[in-house]
Amino acid sequence: MANLLTMKSLTNDSIMKLIGRAADFENGERIELGGTVANLFFEPSTRTKMSFEMAEHKLGLTSLPFETSFSSVLKGETLYDTVKTLEAIGVDGVVIRHPEEEYYRQLEGIGVAVINGGDGSGQHPTQSLLDLYTIWQEFGRFENLHVTIAGDIAHSRVAKSNAAALAQLGAKVSFVCPPEWSGDFESSDRLDDYIEETDVLMLLRVQHERHEGGELLAKEGYHESYGLTVERESKMKDSAIIMHPAPINRDVEIADSLVECERSRIFKQMTNGVFIRMAVLEYALKGRD
Repeated sequence: MANLLTMKSLTNDSIMKLIGRAADFENGERIELGGTVANLFFEPSTRTKMSFEMAEHKLGLTSLPFETSFSSVLKGETLYDTVKTLEAIGVDGVVIRHPEEEYYRQLEGIGVAVINGGDGSGQHPTQSLLDLYTIWQEFGRFENLHVTIAGDIAHSRVAKSNAAALAQLGAKVSFVCPPEWSGDFESSDRLDDYIEETDVLMLLRVQHERHEGGELLAKEGYHESYGLTVERESKMKDSAIIMHPAPINRDVEIADSLVECERSRIFKQMTNGVFIRMAVLEYALKGRD
């Protein structure tokens, strides 16, 4: 058993091995892991939750759904006791998305594999891995690539997970956002300064639900200042690609007409998520690295 809680726990070698296994699965390799995984999602999710369920199905795992609204969480049960209960009834691993950053610190001593499906504004390791896999498919390398991450940086677990991993793998990473959304990152508020030299433009959703107080930028104002407009896309390198973890605010982070344009890899990322999560489940449950 092995946990996957943050990208910081993975070496470059481990990242590349997971990418390699994802490629094996995409190319048709099939294995039967056996065992049972519970998916505990305390926040709404479409892509991550369904992607894990599909990956579990393809690996011959039994998936146990977990509905917060029908669980003892409503009676005040702690996360530790919830997971300990699942361990006691024979679950082999848990996938958890939780609004609290570093929720997994509550789970020390748990004897089942824990996979982080997103912790507040902290980390989202499987999203980072599927992003890395998508970039690897396109360029076959990370060294000297220029990746620009644009959007709600401070509240983005995707940005935080990818920033560390991409830099560790040798990419140049730039951040673009309104000044008040930069968090701990050094950023620019001028996407136009990077658009022509960027190899990968990674757009982030404006996370309305994580903003407390203050006014968000108006839809039109954000798109014109920080979003990928049709005019900006026309200035990108021929080889450059567009990415977005989704869900997408169309005509906010990206012009509606560009969501499925030739250079967009947004839906390819979703496809890759199944294969990466198969690799992660294998790693977590069987310790294959």
